[in-house]
Amino acid sequence: MTTEDFLNGQVLLIDKPLHFTSFQAVNKLKYALINKAGLPKKFKIGHAGTLDPLASGLLLVCTGKFTKKIAELQGQPKEYTGTFYIGATTPSYDLETEIDQTFPTDHIDETLIHETVKQFLGEIDQKPPIFSAIKKDGVRLYEHARAGETVEIAARKTTIHEFEITRIALPEVDFRVVCSKGTYIRSLAYDFGKAMNSGSHLTVLRRTKIGEYNVEDAIDVTLFEQTLTLGF
Repeated sequence: MTTEDFLNGQVLLIDKPLHFTSFQAVNKLKYALINKAGLPKKFKIGHAGTLDPLASGLLLVCTGKFTKKIAELQGQPKEYTGTFYIGATTPSYDLETEIDQTFPTDHIDETLIHETVKQFLGEIDQKPPIFSAIKKDGVRLYEHARAGETVEIAARKTTIHEFEITRIALPEVDFRVVCSKGTYIRSLAYDFGKAMNSGSHLTVLRRTKIGEYNVEDAIDVTLFEQTLTLGF
């Protein structure tokens, strides 16, 4: 691709690595495009849907005129795979924080797990995690959480189009989910454990699809940089 191609607009499929924020991934791409592809410092670039640092997978990055497509892309259904850890919860609903409670699991078997999945198909009410970037009274929820403040979080409507269990090796349960915009898989993990009269938190998360875009067609950030070096 030429400099003009990036300015006219591209949708870049990036495989975001663990521990990178989405912002860091986009900044790394922007730096490479400015310094290796000769794009102007003020050229437009942005991503269509945040991935947490503890999640990997598909990040759609729009450049130039295609940044106007970001809202449309964010509205597309998303597919995730990952792992729930059954029998314990964390305040963040994932591995960002330490386990705070443990629960019995002796009553949980494959039948109960598969029956519980059915409760979450279709439109559901879901509360975002307290450790999230949503604002409450002008302050992000994770800031309230880190300050030890109790905040009432309103439930939101979201849709789970597909939800299947792909492996059961208790306390671990692997899953695949296709869901609408605004779904928190961390909250799904928490609610899933609660629905089985136990607890659960998310230990692995990977975004595999956004609409028709697939992570199998994505490129690692570092490899993208190397490609630019060879191409310009």
